[in-house]
Amino acid sequence: MSQTAVEGVGSRSFRALRDNVERGMGLLLVGGAVLYLVIQAIRIPGRFFDAFVDGVNKGSLYALIALGYTMVYGIIELINFSHGDLFMLSSVLAAFLAITTFGATTGTFLAVLGLIGTLLIVMVAAAGLNVAAERLAYRRLRRAPKLAPLITAVGLSFVYQWGGLRSNGSGQKVWSSIFGDAGFVVGGVKIEWKTITVIAVTIPLLLLMMWVVQRTRQGKAMRATAQDQDAARLMGIDVDRTIAFTFGMGGALAGAAGLLWVESIGNTRWDAGFRLGLYAFTAAVLGGIGRLDGAVLGGFLIGIVSSVNDSGVLPFGQKWSQTVVFTILILLMVFKPEGILGKPTTEKV
Repeated sequence: MSQTAVEGVGSRSFRALRDNVERGMGLLLVGGAVLYLVIQAIRIPGRFFDAFVDGVNKGSLYALIALGYTMVYGIIELINFSHGDLFMLSSVLAAFLAITTFGATTGTFLAVLGLIGTLLIVMVAAAGLNVAAERLAYRRLRRAPKLAPLITAVGLSFVYQWGGLRSNGSGQKVWSSIFGDAGFVVGGVKIEWKTITVIAVTIPLLLLMMWVVQRTRQGKAMRATAQDQDAARLMGIDVDRTIAFTFGMGGALAGAAGLLWVESIGNTRWDAGFRLGLYAFTAAVLGGIGRLDGAVLGGFLIGIVSSVNDSGVLPFGQKWSQTVVFTILILLMVFKPEGILGKPTTEKV
């Protein structure tokens, strides 16, 4: 039975009303959360801004890891669950090179040079490992059902965890930082030098990444491949090389995050990639999967929210941090499934 014009108008009116109600509820929830944070910032400013600075530090690391997720998904629509464990391996290698090999434990000129050398080596190594994984595993499954590369990514994460277990051991290792706890105080809030260093390395890397994607010939090839691989081939683009280049860039960012994690957090664990990878993937989804700026925004938001909760500004407590983060994600997916910066898309049939 066909739908009458009156029924069609009524159905559209109902959907519009429902969308407005959902949007209003979402705005009300966001407004209430922001108002609560403003009240807490006024009531306990010292604790709030200490947590905010720590959240920016963690958010920078989440953003670097999240970019690897969102770049790979954007070009071949693969959720690369092994990316978090690639970060874990990078942190183990960075700790070994920086502290054991170069002896970068105090703030000397040679130690700084050692850290720079470690950064370059780890970025190249992580990029090479990610490109090798794409060449040996994912490329062969590019035409396979989407479940096949997804399961392969999960299996590869276990391989990386085995490597972390063999190289780092089953327990947590604590490493020295050349910065220690030194820093300076601004308005009663202590800002440590390691936080400044993380931001000083992260922001240029993020800007460089966006410049490569938006302004260079290789970036145009990446965007063309993401839109339509077959059309990109017809235009003379080497799709395999473009996808490998994307994996390499994502791996390099994971390598940089590994060194920054060691210098700012000061520990390595063989299973750290699971939690950090989950946070980074959540950041990519929160900001809008496939968008570079969305991954950065999501990373900073998750870092700040988790740190504010851990500090006691929120009433839930540290043991509920993951619950708080994923509750925010669920609420966002209910009211805005495409993410904060994502745009609604319609499935073509």
